Amino acid sequence: MVKEAVRLLALAGISAGILMASPKEARAAEAYCAGVETTTSYVVKVDAPKADVHILASNEGAVFTRVSQGETYQVLEEKDGWAKINTEAGSGYIRLSGNATMVETTREKVDASAVKRNEIVNYAMQFVGGRYVYGGNDPHTGVDCSGFTRYVMQHAAGISLNRSSSGQASQGKEISLNQIKPGDLIFYASSSGRINHVALYIGDEKIVHASTEKTGIKVSYWQHRKPVKVISLVEG
Repeated sequence: MVKEAVRLLALAGISAGILMASPKEARAAEAYCAGVETTTSYVVKVDAPKADVHILASNEGAVFTRVSQGETYQVLEEKDGWAKINTEAGSGYIRLSGNATMVETTREKVDASAVKRNEIVNYAMQFVGGRYVYGGNDPHTGVDCSGFTRYVMQHAAGISLNRSSSGQASQGKEISLNQIKPGDLIFYASSSGRINHVALYIGDEKIVHASTEKTGIKVSYWQHRKPVKVISLVEG
């Protein structure tokens, strides 16, 4: 996903006449992982024809079972050349030297909602440097704040939004600032309290938004103005 974000930013700068995001801005979009959680664990593979399993991590500890060559066991802990393993007879310690080899294993768990959020952020980031046009609906030619979030959510996630920022604030699930995740929408208000701006949170305390006619679509600090509402449109 990170490589894809960089590729999309490069394509946007070449083919659409859009300014490249700075390395700092690109890192902000990359701050959220692609939703793949990797866990590491260890197993013991028995090399000796037979190996004793002790109740303590010592040759002085009583032997309560034996394991056979080619068998593998989950490692609970390792210390001083001994591995604590789970066997059918219970857990105990096997001396590694001359008996067994400890092997590292990895597992990957994919968080579908995190992947989707990452895709939304990557899609939005390709438009950094694009024009702000009041009433615009397409970031390729120019958009305002709600036109930008509406276009991104529709094309990146298939989520339909109302056209105005105040209308979008009535959709989805309202959450607190400390619950915010990349892909959520942040809303800002005028001095009278009326919602008048919306931005997409990209992680690392940053947002991407169609800001003003002068600055266009840009990355900003999420509290450059005081947020008044946060909406989540993605499950999880």
